Amino acid sequence: MTRTVLNCGYVPLVDCAPLIIARELGFAAEEGLDLNLIRQPSWSALRDMLALGHLDAAQMLSPMPIAMSLGLGGLAARIDTLMGLSANGTVFGLSTRMAQELGEVPFGDPHVLLSALTRQMRRPLRVGVPFPFSMHRLLLSYWTACAPDLTVEVVTVPPPRMATAVAEGHVDAFWVGEPWGSAIVGRGVGSIVMAGRHVWGFAPEKVLAARHDWIADNPDTTCQLMRAVYQAARWLDVENNKPLAVEILGRSEHLNLSHEVIEPAVTGNLTLTQGGPPISVDRFLMFHDHAASFPWRSQAAWIAAQLGADAAGIAKAKEVCRTDLYRKNLGPIGSDLPGASEKIEGAMAEATAVASSRGQMILAPDAFFDGRTFDFGTASDE
Repeated sequence: MTRTVLNCGYVPLVDCAPLIIARELGFAAEEGLDLNLIRQPSWSALRDMLALGHLDAAQMLSPMPIAMSLGLGGLAARIDTLMGLSANGTVFGLSTRMAQELGEVPFGDPHVLLSALTRQMRRPLRVGVPFPFSMHRLLLSYWTACAPDLTVEVVTVPPPRMATAVAEGHVDAFWVGEPWGSAIVGRGVGSIVMAGRHVWGFAPEKVLAARHDWIADNPDTTCQLMRAVYQAARWLDVENNKPLAVEILGRSEHLNLSHEVIEPAVTGNLTLTQGGPPISVDRFLMFHDHAASFPWRSQAAWIAAQLGADAAGIAKAKEVCRTDLYRKNLGPIGSDLPGASEKIEGAMAEATAVASSRGQMILAPDAFFDGRTFDFGTASDE
């Protein structure tokens, strides 16, 4: 059988795993695709390659398709989010020098950490993030907005270069996706003090995206890609599959990193300081469970609101999330589909049963650290 060649861009992070597994374990081939994964050195390079048509599809930071479709930063283009690739999976940490200045703070308490930083800092806190239009950046802004006396200076650093930026003193702190936080700890130049999920319990992190016109011109290929990635994501969240996932991701043609650096994200067992014991972080990174791959339109609305969009911009952002294609392409293969495409973000303090195409599905807690909620209907914080 002749396979359709599809060029898909990615940045070397653990949450590109659904793309790698789709290729390596044959899920793409079963759908009739030759999935050609093309590694990119930075998010800006990936953005431009997709916008200019050199890539058919790409792993993207969840705010990127929205920002591009709204004409924010760099090349403007109508980019659609086909599905989520991951939820959560990021860490916030401090350089060794900054951690010493701050003193001991409990892991995973955003309130205590923010208070300690506000008391200690007599200058701007320089925080490395991978891209201006990233969930890292939005969570950082949302979190630190509760501390008006703390001045934050954001420094854009590609993920593979974050450890060097920390080591050379270019940043005091970092918010980055795994495995690069663990790489910083492994080098002994920094420590992890919080996971992204401690600020938003269920944050959409990476998405599978493509140009709107390419999707319209290639409906069958789009369907094949979505089904292959969905099957890979489901495989990844099976506990017994995690050791093989770590082995595949570590290969030289993919992340080219040791198992010890990759494993924490896959298992949720994070080592916070060099030589320290690992601790278990519940729901640290999800690929499939709890509807992690569903492109919630309300999450797009929250992102757009954080980017400063008006009502028209928020409505446009919702259109970026192709829930129609998710339902059309994945429903026939037995996927359990949420009964709604929008929800009040931050309203679930615990796991919650909601209506689905199979009757009920369990959604993970999605609370914001400050207890606020975001109503997609009014697009305002409560």
